Amino acid sequence: MSMIEALKDPPRPNPSGMPRQEYLRASPPMFESRIVDRLTRVPVWVVPAIYVPAILLALALALQGLAVWQVALTIVAGYGVWTLTEYWLHRIVFHFEPEEGFGRRLHWIIHGVHHDHPNDPLRLVMPPSASIPLALLFVGLFQLLLPTDVAWALTAGFLGGYLGYDMTHYYVHHRRPKGPLGRRLRELHMRHHFQDSTTGYGVSAPYWDNVFGTASKGRKPAERDDD
Repeated sequence: MSMIEALKDPPRPNPSGMPRQEYLRASPPMFESRIVDRLTRVPVWVVPAIYVPAILLALALALQGLAVWQVALTIVAGYGVWTLTEYWLHRIVFHFEPEEGFGRRLHWIIHGVHHDHPNDPLRLVMPPSASIPLALLFVGLFQLLLPTDVAWALTAGFLGGYLGYDMTHYYVHHRRPKGPLGRRLRELHMRHHFQDSTTGYGVSAPYWDNVFGTASKGRKPAERDDD
């Protein structure tokens, strides 16, 4: 069986009639193979376990040729590159929604399953099978376009931004933030899920929604946050 044939079709919304909170949490298999499907379910600790060492390595390589202040400025630039990547990846790739065929299946696997089951704790961070190739693509691009030391510093900021994004995404779904920033991030992301999925593409950097005209228009009277 080919990988395309192994992709399961998106299920009908809550076909079993299970309670809403249970349905939001219990996502179905994506693949026929249990082994392959298991790789799509990722505990949150996996992300820092992979990317913290990668960030530290990139930082160490950058410091071999750059002054501390140069590394710091380039890290900030790398973080900025990540926030734009986060916004446009979410808006253009994750929310490209073909109505039928392989494209519909692929969209469901990439992002549709998360919108159908946003509280599944094992499908809130990007699987390493997807994030690592994407990260290597950007690292290679930085190395191609920039001096080596600068590229490593930019990589540290970029991967740090990605790590912050994935941890923020998990946090706003599975915690009740107490501070004003956390509450605001959670509110905006819940609006994206439960009010209007055509707004609020910036999860950890919502200011880009204001820049690009996709900021949430506000809470509807009947709207409420779901755990």
